[in-house]
Amino acid sequence: MIATAPGTQNLQILFYNPDPDGHAGWLQLLREALPGAVVRLWQPGDSAPADYALVWQQPAALLEPERGLKAVFNLGAGVDAVLKQLKHRPDLPLIRIDDGAMAIQMAEYACYGVLHYFRQFDRYGRQARDGEWTRHAPLDKSQFTVGILGLGVLGSRVAQALRHFDFPVLGWTRGPRPASDIQTFHGAHGLGQLLRRCRVAICMLPLTEETRGLLNRAALEQLPPHSYIINVARGAHLVQEDLLALIRNGHLAGAMLDVFDEEPLPPQHPFWHEPCITITPHISAKTVRAESIRQVAQKIAALECGESVTGLVDRNKGY
Repeated sequence: MIATAPGTQNLQILFYNPDPDGHAGWLQLLREALPGAVVRLWQPGDSAPADYALVWQQPAALLEPERGLKAVFNLGAGVDAVLKQLKHRPDLPLIRIDDGAMAIQMAEYACYGVLHYFRQFDRYGRQARDGEWTRHAPLDKSQFTVGILGLGVLGSRVAQALRHFDFPVLGWTRGPRPASDIQTFHGAHGLGQLLRRCRVAICMLPLTEETRGLLNRAALEQLPPHSYIINVARGAHLVQEDLLALIRNGHLAGAMLDVFDEEPLPPQHPFWHEPCITITPHISAKTVRAESIRQVAQKIAALECGESVTGLVDRNKGY
């Protein structure tokens, strides 16, 4: 049962996500959490007024009309696509879900990727297929530093989870941040400092013009030989051709990728045929419906009372 938000009578709530099988569940929970509000699913051609829009991977036509919106809520982790569509509306607040139970999922995914490589499970898997019984010396965890690019809510949770397994963890952010118990680097110079010390680099950055193509050949070559890449952020952070070249020439041991420039990943893409690349279909963290609706309902109620809310996207920073 989701707690209802007071003061939402007669509000017009517009909802969209691309999964038609989930629409009924979202709409039912939204109506329960926002009693008295009129909640409707956006359909092509709908340009009617609305007070709030709740969206994920929405068509551009949804945000083009002047609807009188007070705010837009983004129901997923990345806001880059919504920001592009709201360039003509610089004063319209864009609000993220604070977590939506995604942080623990990201931590699970990242820990699996790191442990799978560290414990050499790919190597043992190949042996098992060949009927080979050979034990290998364990890797030295003290020399197996994990670098996390992006230390927001999700990145910080991943760092916490990895430290539980006693991995040395470093962080990188685009600008300086307050001191913490994780050694953190920032800026272009700091990125190289971090990469040169990491056996695994995990990308958890928001996608901005600054971070687009950040993991290119020049950056990836700074990683020690036989390092590993995990990308759960956006496909555009990683230059695919450069990653593939460095895996094939032996500099990188492999990668675990959940996000791509084009999704679904086309059947002819060379990543499908590279045994050192593990592919998952953008499932590292899925928005948990009930928790997200609870947050949205509370934030709408706060906005209607003239109060501030968390999760407001900084248009200048892009996150």
